[in-house]
Amino acid sequence: MRTMRTRSRTARKAVVLAAVAALGTSLLAGCASDDEPEAAGGDAGPDQGKTTLTVGVFGAFGLKEAGLYDQYMKENKDVVIKQTSIERNENYYPQLLTHLGTGSGLADIQAVEANNIAEIVQTQGDKLEDLSKAPGADKAAFLEWKWAQGTTEAGKTVGLGTDIGPQGICYRKDLFEKAGLPTDREEVGKLWAGDWDKYLEAGKEFQKKAPKGAKFVDGAPGVMAAVTGSSETRYYDDKGEVVYKSNPAVKEAWDLAAEFASEGLTAKLQQFTPGWDQGFSNGTFATVSCPAWMLGYIQDKGGEKGADKWDVAQAPKPSNWGGSFLTVPSAGKNKEEAAKLAAWLTAPKQQAKLFAERGSFPSAQAAYDLPEIADAKHEYFDDAPIGKIFAQAAEGAPVQILGPKDLVIAQNLADVGMLQVDQKGKSSEEGWKAAVKAIDNALDQ
Repeated sequence: MRTMRTRSRTARKAVVLAAVAALGTSLLAGCASDDEPEAAGGDAGPDQGKTTLTVGVFGAFGLKEAGLYDQYMKENKDVVIKQTSIERNENYYPQLLTHLGTGSGLADIQAVEANNIAEIVQTQGDKLEDLSKAPGADKAAFLEWKWAQGTTEAGKTVGLGTDIGPQGICYRKDLFEKAGLPTDREEVGKLWAGDWDKYLEAGKEFQKKAPKGAKFVDGAPGVMAAVTGSSETRYYDDKGEVVYKSNPAVKEAWDLAAEFASEGLTAKLQQFTPGWDQGFSNGTFATVSCPAWMLGYIQDKGGEKGADKWDVAQAPKPSNWGGSFLTVPSAGKNKEEAAKLAAWLTAPKQQAKLFAERGSFPSAQAAYDLPEIADAKHEYFDDAPIGKIFAQAAEGAPVQILGPKDLVIAQNLADVGMLQVDQKGKSSEEGWKAAVKAIDNALDQ
């Protein structure tokens, strides 16, 4: 049995803040050094005669922190790895696009966040190496949908997946008990198994006997993001056309989230704000849709007051929120060595180590049988078998159609539209019209 005590990687907080609208809100990555490359692990000794590989990432991405660079350099004495990290993806990504456009200023390996991978694949694929041909790269080791996200229509795989964000539902056992609901995670999962509408009904039952001041969910935008995350088609269709206005899946997610608000089931909190953070320890809300990387965040914010109170169950339907990729620019000087390193960093054993050290859930399904995943339990969440819970969610998640402006659409649906419905009492129709207007303006720019 492996008990998880580590915090989720700070870079997932990056994915968090940027993804919260589509999956959630605005992108913030963790603290990290800017601009100046550093050798991965202390004094690497004289570099003369060695191949220096540079890796560009956003936030505390986790590869360095988990000791993977040090391990690779130990096994490959002729290689030195240096990493550059820009703290926020919202600053990192525009620079990456600029550098790809000019063919200069690029690291040998460049990380790409999940919300940006569709635009990279569709518009920059010709400027990146085909990593399916890299030594050690194994398509069969990855989840089908994750491999597909990094692959162009012509079959060129330009991004190898690092981690993903399979979602569960984190819940407060003490609040469930006081409201007369079951607290065992298997029984809790049965309350809403297979249907997001059942999640709504569970919320209505909870609210009938809820402790004073406690709401069923944190906020309506988070519900909407989780529901859309379980649909194959969201904002774009398979022809690349923007279809969020006419897509039944998006409308169903919108209507369901709006009903959470109108029924008084939400704490009216915006994710990744001080009030939301405090809610984890204060019992402000009883459930929240949580990807694997959020467990450490909840533990951090819940603190001692939240200890022995939180658990995690399966979500109504499998969905994903977040994740990243590694790419190798064709303009790089060390393309072959960089491709080899990218394949090694994303291999199952390394992904399992990244999970054990940083809480980043593997996109390589071949890692799920390794003890670091299969036996993983989380002490703070009543020793929940998180490896098994999130592996099941990951394997059931749909192969989503991604579009280049997914994040723009998602952020406006959440922050301009649903947040007004949830916090300001706007009608569902008023919120939808405001979101559509903002999205149309943004897409026309």
